[in-house]
Amino acid sequence: MSVKYICRHCQTMIGVITNDLVSEFQLGFHFLTPEERSDIISYNLNGDVTVKLVCNYCGEALAANPELMLIGNPLQ
Repeated sequence: MSVKYICRHCQTMIGVITNDLVSEFQLGFHFLTPEERSDIISYNLNGDVTVKLVCNYCGEALAANPELMLIGNPLQ
């Protein structure tokens, strides 16, 4: 199992954890509400997990231009 962290806007790989011994509790997933979990985390058929976050570049762009949040895919 691997946990891949990607940017939800530009799809850039932020990081990956390939340790099979790491648990969802250790990753802090238990702090998320069910709605947040379904929005942020996706489980692949092979057991891998994808976590959608916002990278630094997109975060800075959105902070400088908040009107971009009104667009479906602001930083594609």
